[in-house]
Amino acid sequence: MYLSRHRTDGGARWALDGRYLPSEFVLDRLLELPAADVRNFLEGLPPGEAAEDPLLPPVEPEQEVWASGVTYRISREARMFESKEAEIYAKVYDAERPELFFKAVGWRVVGHGEPVRVRKDSHWNVPEPELVLVVNSRMEIVGYTAGNDVSSRDIEGENSLYLPQAKIYDGGCSLGPGIALGGPDSMRDLPITMRVLRGSETAFEGEIRTSEMKRPFEELVEYLGKELSFPAGAFLMTGTSLVPPDDFNLSPGDRVDISVGELTLENEVAQ
Repeated sequence: MYLSRHRTDGGARWALDGRYLPSEFVLDRLLELPAADVRNFLEGLPPGEAAEDPLLPPVEPEQEVWASGVTYRISREARMFESKEAEIYAKVYDAERPELFFKAVGWRVVGHGEPVRVRKDSHWNVPEPELVLVVNSRMEIVGYTAGNDVSSRDIEGENSLYLPQAKIYDGGCSLGPGIALGGPDSMRDLPITMRVLRGSETAFEGEIRTSEMKRPFEELVEYLGKELSFPAGAFLMTGTSLVPPDDFNLSPGDRVDISVGELTLENEVAQ
């Protein structure tokens, strides 16, 4: 089952497998349900006409997007290279407690086909392709989407306390194109690919699988929910899986294509 969110003349509208759901449907309501009830609830809704583009990010304006750090070996190595405090990244990779941080609120997220931004006060910006878990109010995993955790490596590398500025800014988080519903077992060995096109040339291309993550999805979700509640559910990025070479920097006009499983998210870097 696949959920997508669309811009219509009447406002945002959700669709299931390409057909509009009733106009009053909101994701918040679905994520209040136990994971076991999601499929039956959606199958009980009357399908509407075929949904049309343009797509919106598959998140409600007030929902939160959180992120996990240093969950792949390649991410640990990149953070250690860029940082003046490299030992903290080596330690968190092996620590019992994962790194978790706030990334965006829903209204700040951009969707498939919309422009992502890089910070104007940074000279080293990179895309970060990630599988993004969709979690209900009971902290159960009910699906996933593709995400781009755009990051300013020079700002975070200068001082780890600058991480919020490196990660949280307008247009710095992309999700989409929709939500593939399912439990965590369906996500454990998905391919993640990223290609950055600069004009007609490929500036970067890489592939990895989610099975190379150090931490299981459930562990990340458990720590996120230890002292936080999400009555309307939440989105959790599961860590940077591919890192471009150290001399790579996103440029205006670049197109970033990220695929997670069967979902492909495309964004151009804003001019």
